[in-house]
Order: sequence, then structure tokens, then C-alpha cells
Amino acid sequence: MADTKREIERKYEARGRDTDATSLPDLTAVGGVSALVHRGVTELDAVYYDTADQRLAAASITLRRRTGGDDAGWHLKLPVADGVRDEIRAPLSAGVPRALVGLVRSRIRDAPLLPVVRLRSLRDVHHLVDSDGALLAELSVDVVTADRLSGGDGSTGWTEIEVELADDQEPAFLDKVEKKLKKGGLRRSKSASKLARALAETAPVPVAAPAPAADAVPPSGAVSAGAGPVSEAVPGPGTGTEAGPAPDAVAAPGAVPVSAPAPVSAPGAGPDPVVPPHTAAAPVLAYLTVQRDALVTLDPAVRRDEHDSVHRMRVATRRMRSTFRSYGKVLDRTVTDPIADELKWLAGELGVDRDAEVLTERLTGHLTGLPRTLTAGPVRTRLRTWAHARRGGSRRRLIAVLDGKRYLTLLNRIDALLAAPPLLPAAHRDPAKVIHKAAAKDFGKLSALVEDALARPRGPERDLAMHDARKKAKRLRYAAEAALDTLGAPAKDAVRGAKALQGLLGEHQDSVMTRGALRDIAAQAQGARESSFTYGLVYGREEHLAAGYEDALPEAWEEAQRRTREIRGTR
Repeated sequence: MADTKREIERKYEARGRDTDATSLPDLTAVGGVSALVHRGVTELDAVYYDTADQRLAAASITLRRRTGGDDAGWHLKLPVADGVRDEIRAPLSAGVPRALVGLVRSRIRDAPLLPVVRLRSLRDVHHLVDSDGALLAELSVDVVTADRLSGGDGSTGWTEIEVELADDQEPAFLDKVEKKLKKGGLRRSKSASKLARALAETAPVPVAAPAPAADAVPPSGAVSAGAGPVSEAVPGPGTGTEAGPAPDAVAAPGAVPVSAPAPVSAPGAGPDPVVPPHTAAAPVLAYLTVQRDALVTLDPAVRRDEHDSVHRMRVATRRMRSTFRSYGKVLDRTVTDPIADELKWLAGELGVDRDAEVLTERLTGHLTGLPRTLTAGPVRTRLRTWAHARRGGSRRRLIAVLDGKRYLTLLNRIDALLAAPPLLPAAHRDPAKVIHKAAAKDFGKLSALVEDALARPRGPERDLAMHDARKKAKRLRYAAEAALDTLGAPAKDAVRGAKALQGLLGEHQDSVMTRGALRDIAAQAQGARESSFTYGLVYGREEHLAAGYEDALPEAWEEAQRRTREIRGTR
């Protein structure tokens, strides 16, 4: 069973291999520190795992199996911010724990995990404590020896000082410690982690290839620069064109075997496509790249059930789909439409979990505000049972989706598209003109739907029209987001207008869904011979809220029209 610890630490360059605690500045002079308590010397032995092309290292992720010390086991460290990582731990085992493999699946895809570096550390540990003996931070002087296990055979060694903040302490305390250490002649480590330093210092020295003869004939099938779009991505690390690990490379215990390497070296790790900066293709591809990176980064957060992670991942899929449609004159839709269909499938799978989450929060909010006299029967228990049944099944299904071949194939296809984008003639034109035209087209579709909704009487038909308008408002918003760096203020204003309209229409749709859920829950309660009075009361409140959203639509629509005028190129 894996557990998580938030790790906030800083590393410093030592002055030599003989550095020890006696050469440190007096840290009892740091505000709040009463004593530096020696906790002894520990021998640590860790083997770090990665793919042959170091996809985890490229994302500042580390996966290790460590023995020695009081936290022996498997450790997966995911970056959160500078100097902040989430460490997910699992007990010692022969192979990489399945739960940890899942958390890096979006990075490694189908590539096997191999031992890449062995780090042995002699750790001299000291505790910085306050006057009550409470731990403020742990300081360790690590004498490190690193040996390359795959991708080379180099060795190196160094000494570093690590200061890790104790649980529930303020990060500002590390600033005070750092000030004292710097006065003592130390400096922040240039490497983000021990693994990063080990990989850099044990990397094989590249051998320059001999220059080809002037009359050399290009190899068969070679594509010269500027030859235009090609059907396949340019081969690179991990594409199946390079030699794999040496025959005697050590395979990770429990490594996932694959029939062929992943078609893309790593999400975002390969060279970006050569796109002229002042063309319509540049902002569109940059926006799509951000969404691709969001998908990959949010994958482990969704698996860990972090707050709002499912929603943010779902939004990334929608942004990509909308961009493909809005800028269909930039990227060939015969290529992007099949990917958009798969993104729609993924969004649907994510939506099962997200919709249950939204409805539960909304219903809980209603019940929290109700007086006890209006709560008839076991309402909260009934709601918990309903929510658990919906969410429990959806969570299991979602994890199965993220572990499935279809999802990994989708990520690979997105990478391939970004590596070799299917550009159309408009991709090379003035970005402002192309963006204005796309925004005007999206606005026209949105306008027709809003006007249709306003013309309909209250009821299911208007509800459906408002829901369709909401989706088109999102598309206009995302098209404007892609243009922020290109158009500046007009795009920013359009994003605000479309977002406000989308928010109003979204609240209305949430009310429609909540009323549907209330009907289901009330039916279950009646079947169990419980009172349905409270569910009817909440239903009435939701009807009142929905009417308010509908009444506010004309004004919101007028404001959205005003804010989007410039990006649409109208006066």
C-alpha cells in the first residue's frame, strides 16, 4: 500500500569530499533553533529506475528502491514546485510496485523501467530543534558515490548538504537556514536532485561522427529539411530506430515487457517542430502543446484522486478538441478529427467521475443550508449511499481506462501530431487574420444557439439549447486563449466575456443535472419507504435558481458580444 509525504527540501554544494558537520556554520544562531542534535550516521543504498531514454528524469521525476535508513522501500518523487515534491512510498519488493508504475504510465507509456544509476550515500544526520525539542528541520551531510548501470558505465562522487523541512513547519524557516549557510560559504546545488547530478556526471562522452564526403549519397528514404509534412514522425530516441540496451543490461525486476518501444521518446522531450514564429501555426501548436503537457502531468494526480484533477484533465481534452475545430484551416482535420474523437471518448470517461463529484458537492451544499425541521428522514445517509455507489464504480473504471492501451495510444498520437503537424496553407499566414476569421466563425455559431435559447419557452427544449450554447461559448473562449500571446488585450477581453457566459450557462446545466439526480434519489427513498419531502424542497430551490440563470442570460449575452468585438474584427 503506497502512502504520500510532501517533501520540502533544499540542497547545497559542499566544499569538498571531506566536508562534515563540524565545518558547518553555527545553525543555533538561526532564529527559532535551540540546538543541533546529532542523530548518527546511516548508510543508504538506492537504485534508480527509468526508461532507456530517461523519460522520468526529463520530467524531474525519480523512482528508486532504497535500503538502509528508517524509510527503506520504493520511493516515487513527483515535482510540485521548486524544492517541493510529493514522495509516494511503497514497501520493499523485488519488482517495481504496480501502483507506482501506474503513476508514471503517462510518461513511460509502454517502455520498460530499467535500473539506470546506483547511489550509495554515507549520511550524517542532524536535527534542528526548538527550545521544546520539537523538530524544525533535518540537516544531512551526504557523501555520495554514483555508478551508472545502463546507458554507460561511469562513476562519480561528491558531497552535498540537504536540509528538509519538518512536517507542519513554515517554508520561510528554510530561508533563514539558507542565509546562514550562504554566509558560511555554501551555495545552492546546481542539480535538482542527486539523480540528475549522477546522470550528468556519468553520461558517456559523445563521439563526433566523421563528416560525410562531399559526394556522399543520402540514405534511402531520408527527408531533407523543408521537404514538407511527412507521414511519420522523425525517428528519435525511443522510436524503435536506435539500438536498445546492451545485451547484458539488467532488466528491472517486474519490468513491463513491450513488443516495441514507444513511438515518441517522451512527452515534450523531443525537438519542437520547426514553425516560423510569426505564422498562424505557432500560437495554435504552442497552445496544443500546453494541453498535451497538462494531460500527461495530471494523469498521476487523477490516479491519486487529487482535488479537481479530473476536472482539469477533462478541460485539457476539451481545449484540444476545440482548437482542432476552431483552427481547422491551420491543421488538417482529416488528421485531427480521429484524434478529436478519441479525446471526446476520454473526456466522457473522465466525465463520469467529474459529474458525480459536482452533483454530490451541489446537493451537499443544499442540505448544509437546510434547517433540521426541513430535513425529513435519513437524507444525508441516502445521499452518501447514492454518491458512493456512483463514484466508487466510476473511479475503478477510470483507473482501468488510464491503464488501457487505447488511452496510451491516444497520447502517442498526440505526440506524433505535435512532432509532425499536418499544416495547411493558412498555417503560414498572418496569425491575426487567421485568428480573427476563426473567432468570427465560432461566434456566429454561438450567436445562433443563444438566440434560439432565448426564443424558446422555459422547459427541456430551452435547457438543451442553453447546454449547446455553453459548449460553443467554451470553443470561443479556447480559441481566444490560443491567441493571447498573439493578440494580447483583445484576446484577453474575449476570454473574459466568453468565460462569464460559459459560467452562467454552466450553472444552469448543473441545475438541470441536479434536478435529474434528485428525481433518482427521491425514487430510491420512496422505494425504501422514506420521506421524499426534502428532495422535493431542494428540487424547488433548483428550479428557482435555474429561472434566475435564464433571466440573467440576455444581459450576459450582451456583455459577451461587447467583449468579443475586437477579436472578431468587428466594430
